[in-house]
Amino acid sequence: MIALPNRRATLALARRLAQALVPSDLVVLVGGLGAGKTFLARGLLRALGVPEEIAVPSPTFTLENEYGPEEGARLPVIHADLYRLLGGDLEAELAGLGLRDRRSAGAALLVEWGEDAFSPLAGDGLLVHLELEPRRATLRAEGPRGEALRNAAEIE
Repeated sequence: MIALPNRRATLALARRLAQALVPSDLVVLVGGLGAGKTFLARGLLRALGVPEEIAVPSPTFTLENEYGPEEGARLPVIHADLYRLLGGDLEAELAGLGLRDRRSAGAALLVEWGEDAFSPLAGDGLLVHLELEPRRATLRAEGPRGEALRNAAEIE
C-alpha cells in the first residue's frame, strides 16, 4: 500500500512507474470515479517525456490514445479507458481494438477501468487500485514484469 495524501505523492508514484516501464508492459488502473486514474496516467506519460503542450486527456470517448516518440515519449504507450466497454463482450471488444496484439508488438499498455481485461491482455503486469478514503494505491503484481513494476513503485 502506498499513501497518496496529495498530488505530489501521486506524481512521484507516476515517475517511479515511468522509470521502470519498458515496451510491452501492462499497467492497469482501477478505482472509482474521481480516484485519480487519469491524473496518474497523465503523470506517467509526462514522466515518459510527453511535453505539457501535448494534451493527455482521458480516453473515455475515444477508448484509446497513443503516444510515442513523435509525442516525446521514450517508448510507445497506448493509454486506454475501458469504462464504456464494461458490461459488454469485453474479450471481443479488446480483440477489435487490437490492444493485445499491439502489446505483443512492443507498445506498453496503460489501461483505466481494466481490471476485467487484465487476463485477456495477457497478464504479467501491474494492477494499481486507487482509493479515495484514505487516498492510497494498492498494488497487485502478476508475473515477472508485474513484480519489477511493483518493486519500482514501492521504492520511496
